[in-house]
Amino acid sequence: ARFGAVMCCCGPCAMYRRSALTLLLDQYEAQFFRGKPSDFGEDRHLTILMLKAGFRTEYVPDAIAATVVPHSLGPYLRQQLRWARSTFRDTFLALRLLPELDGYLTLDVIGQNLGPFLLAVSTLAALAQLVIGGSIPWWTGLTIAAMTMVRCSVAAIRARDLRFIGFSLHTPINIFLLLPLKAYALCTLSNSDW
Repeated sequence: ARFGAVMCCCGPCAMYRRSALTLLLDQYEAQFFRGKPSDFGEDRHLTILMLKAGFRTEYVPDAIAATVVPHSLGPYLRQQLRWARSTFRDTFLALRLLPELDGYLTLDVIGQNLGPFLLAVSTLAALAQLVIGGSIPWWTGLTIAAMTMVRCSVAAIRARDLRFIGFSLHTPINIFLLLPLKAYALCTLSNSDW
């Protein structure tokens, strides 16, 4: 928001100027990825189109919107798969745009996409150490736990809400469920099935 470049304006609470939307409507309605029509991640895609056209995207902290959330594992995983494909696809489309917006923003977006990869490599290295060497990779677990607590603590301090500390419980879900899903998403980017 500090750079006027929120990278994804969420569908349920995004608002656009009619003049801006009219200007980009043809590009938005004709989404293609690798030569195939694509109809997922439309909120992220529209945000990238707005930024490419030179518009600012802003964050409004007091915006409230209702949305539908999955209540069981199957729909949750399908949602996360769609979101992962959308994130990868539109990050690739935005890479040339990012340096024009801001250097820090470029590093942040690359870090957001590189972070899960590094976490996956660390986890695989720890599992390999456990299987091959028979020793418990305590240093990997400790590092991941420390990084998780630092991130959650910073979020809790910035938001002035201790509930963000609880987000650290998401780390095992991320490592053992969402990272493999993101790897699958990266390998199936052209698939637009829901």
